[in-house]
Amino acid sequence: MPGEAPPPLIYAIRWPILGRHLGQLALVLCILTLPPLAVALQGGEHTASLRYAALTLLLLGVGWPLSRIRGTEHIQLNETMAVITLAFVLSPLLMSWPLAAAGLPFTDALFEAVSGVTTTGLTTLASVEAMPLSFRFTRAWLQWYGGLGFAVLAVALLAQHSQAWRKLMEPSPAGLVVSTLRLHARRVLGVYLVLTIAAATLIWAAGLAPFDALAHAFAAVSTGGFSTFDHSLAAMPAPAAAVATACLLGAISLPLYAFALRRGPRAMLDDPEVRALFSMVLILAVVLCLWFAWHGMPLAAALGQGLFMAASAQSTSGFSTLEVAGLDDFAKGVLILAMVSGGSLGSTAGGVKLMRVLILLRLTQHLLRRAAAPEHAVVEPNLAGRRLDADEINRALLIIILFLALILLSWLVFLAYGHRPLDALFEVTSAAGTVGLSAGITAAELPTPLKLVLCLDMLAGRLEIVALLVTLYPGTWIGRQREG
Repeated sequence: MPGEAPPPLIYAIRWPILGRHLGQLALVLCILTLPPLAVALQGGEHTASLRYAALTLLLLGVGWPLSRIRGTEHIQLNETMAVITLAFVLSPLLMSWPLAAAGLPFTDALFEAVSGVTTTGLTTLASVEAMPLSFRFTRAWLQWYGGLGFAVLAVALLAQHSQAWRKLMEPSPAGLVVSTLRLHARRVLGVYLVLTIAAATLIWAAGLAPFDALAHAFAAVSTGGFSTFDHSLAAMPAPAAAVATACLLGAISLPLYAFALRRGPRAMLDDPEVRALFSMVLILAVVLCLWFAWHGMPLAAALGQGLFMAASAQSTSGFSTLEVAGLDDFAKGVLILAMVSGGSLGSTAGGVKLMRVLILLRLTQHLLRRAAAPEHAVVEPNLAGRRLDADEINRALLIIILFLALILLSWLVFLAYGHRPLDALFEVTSAAGTVGLSAGITAAELPTPLKLVLCLDMLAGRLEIVALLVTLYPGTWIGRQREG
């Protein structure tokens, strides 16, 4: 119609670009499958060894020719999101086959693989200690490289959108190119390796055997939560303290560590998310400690339990020192608040992320101040000494709304199956926040449709929903393509 603005120019993904990057990811996944293969061979697990070997050859055979496709170095935002989504969908689908060698039905093996790659930690297993060595190693290994992969790709996305992140990501990209992504990847990988080695050493020194210390370090730094013990870290005060420390370190933005090395430790202390993370843990720990003590738990035990559970929920790691299903409704509600807010942007933690919560709080404060200011006064929202632009605010609010909508829709499905409302809310929040704490609902006997709902929640929560929506949007795949 006359006077209407022309529709915006939208470019669909370019198949050669998508194929090349998926090929490169297939080669990376091929290399990452070698450690589980080695563990299976070491343990004499013939079926699992054959499946890991076959998967390695498949990834090599598919990834090598795809990675040789020529094309431009520039990658569009929708192409990046499609690669991220397909990586987190295809990886658990492939890894579920060797995991099923432990005797699991395919649905349960897929659930474990999705929970691992998304660094969630929910499990349907009745006993993890009864599973083969390669299975226990692979679960923790999936969480470790799932957390690394998300952190690397999340940095690439965030560097395009946030002024604060452009400051961290010097030099900042006007458009995302492969060389810039590799620079970010090297920085994040270096930090991740240092944290993992430090965590493994600390947990081993706290009393766990080398294999268990390494597995818990993998799961802690990735804020994943898979334990090699049936009762997680119950009755293990020293290892629990070491694991909680590693979880909190993993919930801090990984590029911030590199930034602090260049600018000094003050950069870490001045970060609003770091302050918010430890403030939230301290507040929740005090609340839980007082609540546990009021209900008869000895004060020393209440302090330890409150501090650990607050750190586990806020970092979205999902380790536990007590039976969550046995907690009362108030304690579960407190943990739900922690699981929703989560850790820092650019960390391995889940939830909506603390930066977005801070933006929401600051926007609320701005609206209150604006209502009391003179009519022509200029009052702009700011955070940590910088002005928040409209796009940044809109993006934060969108993620929060989509996250809450995901929880609500999944919760309704569980209510339809007759589950207790608060327990159902706790379970879907844990899945969407990639936490892994369970109110007792997730189990082998859980109906398959509900397992699939939780799998979708874990994937959507890990991808922060938007990447998944962009991948499902028809315009991403059909339409005009950019030349080159």
